[in-house]
Amino acid sequence: MYGLYLIGFVVACVISLLLTPLVKRFAFRVGAVDAPNERKVHSRIMPRLGGLAIFLAFVGAYFVISPVLNSYNPEAGLALLLGGGVVVLTGALDDRFQISPRYKLLGQLIAAIIVVSFGLVIDLSSLPFIGDWLAGKDWISIPITIIWIIGVSNAINLIDGLDGLSAGVSGIATSTILVLAIILPSSTGVTVALLSVILLGSIVGFLFYNIHPAKIFMGDSGSLFLGFALATLSILGFKQATVVSLLIPILILGVPLSDTAFAILRRIVNKTPISAPDKSHLHHCFLQLGFSHRVTVWIIYGISCVFALSAIVCSILLAQSTRWGTAVIVALLLAVIVLGAEAIGLISKNRKPVLHALRRLFFKQVSKPDQVTKSN
Repeated sequence: MYGLYLIGFVVACVISLLLTPLVKRFAFRVGAVDAPNERKVHSRIMPRLGGLAIFLAFVGAYFVISPVLNSYNPEAGLALLLGGGVVVLTGALDDRFQISPRYKLLGQLIAAIIVVSFGLVIDLSSLPFIGDWLAGKDWISIPITIIWIIGVSNAINLIDGLDGLSAGVSGIATSTILVLAIILPSSTGVTVALLSVILLGSIVGFLFYNIHPAKIFMGDSGSLFLGFALATLSILGFKQATVVSLLIPILILGVPLSDTAFAILRRIVNKTPISAPDKSHLHHCFLQLGFSHRVTVWIIYGISCVFALSAIVCSILLAQSTRWGTAVIVALLLAVIVLGAEAIGLISKNRKPVLHALRRLFFKQVSKPDQVTKSN
C-alpha cells in the first residue's frame, strides 16, 4: 500500500514539474499575469494560472493510482475532482479577467454544494451535550459544511502573498492530514491518504518553480483549489469523531485561519470594510519587522509546523480519550497566538491591550519588593 502511495506522489510531482513551464507560457499568451502595485512585493510582471498545473497533476495522478487501490471510496474522489474543477475554472477566470467577488463566491458555493451532494458533510451528532439533538439535522450540518469549505478556500487565498508561501503552508497541512490518515485507523483512511499524497506531490512539483524567486504564481486558480481540497479532505478524514473533526482541521490550518480571523478583527478595530485589502497580513508584518522575503516564508513554515505537530499530538490524545491534555495544548496555543499577534502588530500597530496588561502586571509585581526594601 505504501508503495502505491509513493508511486502516486512521484507521478503527481513529475506531472506538475512537466506541466508548470507549459502553463507559464500559456499564462503569458492569454494575458493571465500579475502586474506589480503598491500592495504587491514583486517588482515585475509575473505569470499566474499556476493552479492549473497543480490541478491537472492531481487529476492525472488520481487516474493512474486509484484504479489499483482496494477499500477506496471513488465518490469522494469524484466530489473532489468535480468541485475542484469548478473552483479552478473560477480562479482561472479571475486570474485572467479579474472577475467580480460575487462571481468568485458563486463558483466556490457551487463547488461546496457538489461536495455536499456526495454526502461529505461535517457530522455534528457526537458533539457533547447537544449531539443527540443535532443527530440527523442536515439542515444544520450542510450550511456549516458549505461555510467551512468557502472559509478555508478564502483563507488560503489570503495568505498567497509571498513566493512559495501559500503552496508551502498547504503542503504542510496536506502532509499532516496524510500522517493522521495513516496513524489513526479510519474507514476513510485509504481514500484520504491517496488524495493527500497526490495533492502533496502536485504541490511539491509546483513549488520547484514557485519558491523564491518565483518563476510563476499559483494565482486564485491555485489558492482556491488548495483551500477547497484541504477543506474537503479535512471533512472526509475526520468525520468519524466530531470533536476531532472540528478541532484538528482548525489546528492543521492554523496559520491561514488565524491570519484571516485577525484580518477581520483588524478591520473592525480600525473601522474599515472587512473586504478592504491592506498590507497588515502575517507575512506583511514580518517583512515590516525587517525580515527578508525568504526568511519570512521560512518563519511562517515553522509556525505551520508547530500547528501541524499540535494537531497530531491532539489527535493521538483524543483517540486515547485524554481531553485534558488536548485542552492544555489548545489553551497554550491560543495564548501564544494572541501574544504573538499583538507583538508583531497583526491586529493594530498601537493597540496591544493584552501585552500592556501583562506589562503593567509584571512591573507591578517587580516594584513591590523594591518598595518593601525602601521602607525598611
